[in-house]
Amino acid sequence: MTSPATSSRRRHDVQADDLQAGTLLLAPEHVLLPQGPVRGHAVLVQDGRFADVGPLELLQARHLQHAPIELPGRLLMPGMIDAHHHLTQSFGKSLAYGEPSEIFRRVWVPLEASLDEEFVYMVSKLAALESLRGGFTTVCDAGTRAKGEIGALASATQEAGLRCVLGLICNDGGNDSAPDQRRALKAGAERFIAQWQGTPLVHPSLAISVPEAASDDMLAAVSAQCAEAGIIFQTHVNEHLASVERSVVQRGLRPLELLDSLGALGPQVLIAHGTLVTPSELMVLQRTDTAVSYNPVASQWKGNAVAPATLMAAMGIRFGLGTDATRADAFRLVDAAEAAQKLAFALAIGDASSGGGWTWMDHATHEGARAVGLSHLVGEIAVGKAADFLLVDVDTPEMCTSVDLLWDLVRLGNRDQIDAVFVDGRMRLWHGWPTDWDARALMREVARVAGAAIERAPIQRLHPVAAAHRRQVLAARDGAAR
Repeated sequence: MTSPATSSRRRHDVQADDLQAGTLLLAPEHVLLPQGPVRGHAVLVQDGRFADVGPLELLQARHLQHAPIELPGRLLMPGMIDAHHHLTQSFGKSLAYGEPSEIFRRVWVPLEASLDEEFVYMVSKLAALESLRGGFTTVCDAGTRAKGEIGALASATQEAGLRCVLGLICNDGGNDSAPDQRRALKAGAERFIAQWQGTPLVHPSLAISVPEAASDDMLAAVSAQCAEAGIIFQTHVNEHLASVERSVVQRGLRPLELLDSLGALGPQVLIAHGTLVTPSELMVLQRTDTAVSYNPVASQWKGNAVAPATLMAAMGIRFGLGTDATRADAFRLVDAAEAAQKLAFALAIGDASSGGGWTWMDHATHEGARAVGLSHLVGEIAVGKAADFLLVDVDTPEMCTSVDLLWDLVRLGNRDQIDAVFVDGRMRLWHGWPTDWDARALMREVARVAGAAIERAPIQRLHPVAAAHRRQVLAARDGAAR
């Protein structure tokens, strides 16, 4: 029997250099497969892919030239998928606290419009680092309104080593837009797709911010363009009550109904949020095989409602989990996904399991990959898939007595348990930090210029900072006491 001291020594013998080879035969204590965690398995990583997966004894026999790297106390699991992000907004996430809905109108649009290309690159790289640190190996970015070439954002994510589904915004302003403007946007979209399709870490996508920001012609054309190219079309739909009501007044239909009437829904479409959906709209999502990004933290911070994700899962509606540029922490996201469903729906009907834990991990991994159009490439530990994975320390006091590792990961997992993050077969982070570039230097530079960027943007923030709010509340109490 191995003594605790020996076990600890073996666990900590593995160093970053041991995991830098082009071919790795990894033998962790647990491997998270689509059917759940298993013991006694190994994976062979070669040329950026999972070249073999199976019982350790079989892999050792098949690959005698490679000595297995034993990883006791660790779980090898798929990297998680952030199905909805705004990388160029992440540096301003603290502006969202205490704000009423439709914050994009007062904060995000003016903030992004003030960013130059250099700052887009810096904040995107910082956001990519945050995502990797949080256990995300893929993010789906819904597009930026910042000035300059979107290539700055793409360069940042590639250099950080994050896989990115990158949206190009194609808003034409509505049905009063000029035909020449629409033609120019469609031509620009074609060039964007041609430029990035086939690159290792950047996967092109087209986006329209919200249906009301585009004409009927653009909504239908962009969706069709994505279907033809085999990429996804992203748009924010049925997120806020005000936008739903504007759509009814202006177009006679709710946003999701409008897209359906135009033939703009389908398996190539990923709608963000979907928090305000009627029973008939759920049937539309099911019928058209349209995917949804369920963003529970966004609902907590700045939304009107919580998407009925447990019901969507039961109906077979595809969905992933998204951060919406709130906090880039995958374990806290899956916990929030379960908790929001319990508080919004399950408690009232006595549903104690509320998805049973596994639902939320599935939708953070392989179901998330389906939602963002990358199920052929990522989301699970399987032969032929890209080697995007995490090594997670599960030899912790919280998990040493686990009888349900999957559910414990949802409720108890933390990003500080992530030892290593791999994307496309390369280790990108070791204990939360990149090994091949200076993250702290980037942090200092972003911190130096972020305040000025926020200051010059015409932001309308309605909630005071916490200290000022506290003073206001205490002063009001003092006045009432007198």
